Amino acid sequence: MTLTYLDLVPEQRACLEGLPFDGNHLISGPPGSGKSLLAVQRAIMLALTGTPAVLLTRSNLLRQSLAATVHALGPADRGVRVATAHAWLTEWYGGQPPRGTDGWFHWPALYDRAGETGPVPGLTLVVDEGQDLPPEFYRLCRLLGARTTVFADECQRLTDANSTLTEIAGRLGRCTRLALEGNHRNTRQIASFAAHFHTGVGLPALPEREGPPPRLHRLPHGGAADLLILLARRRPQQSIGVIVNSTQVQFSLFGSLERRAPRLKPQLYTSRARAAQSRYRTLDLVRPGIVLVHRASAKGLGFDTVVIPDTHTDAAVDPTSAALRMTYYVLATRARHELHLAYEGEAEPSLCAQVGPGDLLRG
Repeated sequence: MTLTYLDLVPEQRACLEGLPFDGNHLISGPPGSGKSLLAVQRAIMLALTGTPAVLLTRSNLLRQSLAATVHALGPADRGVRVATAHAWLTEWYGGQPPRGTDGWFHWPALYDRAGETGPVPGLTLVVDEGQDLPPEFYRLCRLLGARTTVFADECQRLTDANSTLTEIAGRLGRCTRLALEGNHRNTRQIASFAAHFHTGVGLPALPEREGPPPRLHRLPHGGAADLLILLARRRPQQSIGVIVNSTQVQFSLFGSLERRAPRLKPQLYTSRARAAQSRYRTLDLVRPGIVLVHRASAKGLGFDTVVIPDTHTDAAVDPTSAALRMTYYVLATRARHELHLAYEGEAEPSLCAQVGPGDLLRG
């Protein structure tokens, strides 16, 4: 079994090869720095030591994306398992753990079970988008004696139950910390726009790759489908991520696209779908075309073109809100080549108006 490097720049490869197999490690980096790809490669490298590795994430949709990459790169003997943190914890606990009040579990019950069972021999965990897991999770990793590698960016939090880098390192105990630099996903224009919403200390360096500036579209009621059909027909070989603020808008757009342009074969993901509704739970993220996702499921994903069609739904939110700015920072940085924002109504959303016309955002 050999490791195949995929699209790694020298800095990324040096980070990967410089990490010891043992111990705990926390690697931080801005959007586009390659954290998800490195998480996959790290899990494969650890599996090469003879101990199966578990690659964890909070989002089920990101789990699917990572699983596809593992399948392309990973060992034929399935030495790397990809799972959501919820699913893995439920399996380790031996059934559904008691629920907490934050959408997670009642952590004292898990700590008690860890005390009963003791450390898990050879437990090897790699966590992608680790800022989206609560600090209590990392304390449990320590109790279980796991060798844990975490990839995270605390400027990309979309949930209330999350962790700072300091909290992750503190709960894991002894922990090596490394920082990645560079943005290998976005164009300079997209990264410049996203930087307007950055909430951390110090802006990430802008990439050199050029592209068109982000566009702002004023749409008539129900006009988002027209924009998506136009983009999909112009770019039939590209992936188009449509990131919306409500499940209702998702299904409304999905229905319009299926009625008006069935040949586009759009895909929709919602975490609310039951297991039997596999059409809305399991996607083919490799094939080009339109994928409609909720904002909460966008973390860690990347698309050739990103469309945010409902910025008007944020009209009542304070445009200086750190939570809103962080949301748009995450959403904008999902785009590799093109970024489109849209709104309905007469008034341009204040969040977009703050950016202003010009090189950052074209009307």
